[in-house]
Amino acid sequence: MEKFVFGFYLGMSLILAIGPQNLFVIEQGLRRNRVFLVCLICALSDFIFIVIGTTAFHYFSQSTPFVDITLNLLLLVFIFNFIWNKLNKSSDLYSLESTYNAEPLGKVVLKTLAFTYLNPHVYSDTIFIIGGFSRDFILNEKFFFVMGATTSSIIYFFCLGYASSYFAHFINNRRSWRLIDKAVIFTMMLLSIFVLYKIILIVMSITY
Repeated sequence: MEKFVFGFYLGMSLILAIGPQNLFVIEQGLRRNRVFLVCLICALSDFIFIVIGTTAFHYFSQSTPFVDITLNLLLLVFIFNFIWNKLNKSSDLYSLESTYNAEPLGKVVLKTLAFTYLNPHVYSDTIFIIGGFSRDFILNEKFFFVMGATTSSIIYFFCLGYASSYFAHFINNRRSWRLIDKAVIFTMMLLSIFVLYKIILIVMSITY
């Protein structure tokens, strides 16, 4: 049970940082757009990565600079595309009624997978950090550690999605949705600057 608690605490401490994936979950919750599916994909993906990290960590020492740069560049492109689509969204989409399940299932799944699997932090947090902490655990301890970390992921994503969905009840006018979109765009722009900064640091570390 001690390893379960440790895994839960470690997983929750890593996942609390606001990134593109978390922001996407919040937005889907506010729009009440297939919230359960989005949260399930995020939590299930974390479980997969945590299992990989804890069972095969001895195959990894650290991610290569090439992989880091590639993932960050892909994430940057996806964020820019997300911002562009937001800026060009038709104003008639700001009515509350049109936000419920507005997007097709396939599109929501692809966007959730993109925000999850193109995010380098998902790999570093789940595979390398969580996996690294489990290196010296015996098999039984690894099991409870994985369950603890996975439980924190499930609780976090579903609370994040459905708490956002609850607050959507109080957002019932076009002005509110415009402010939300502006906040999302602004935050995404800040995140893109951070990702670009990381790319520059990695390139500089290789060069020098």
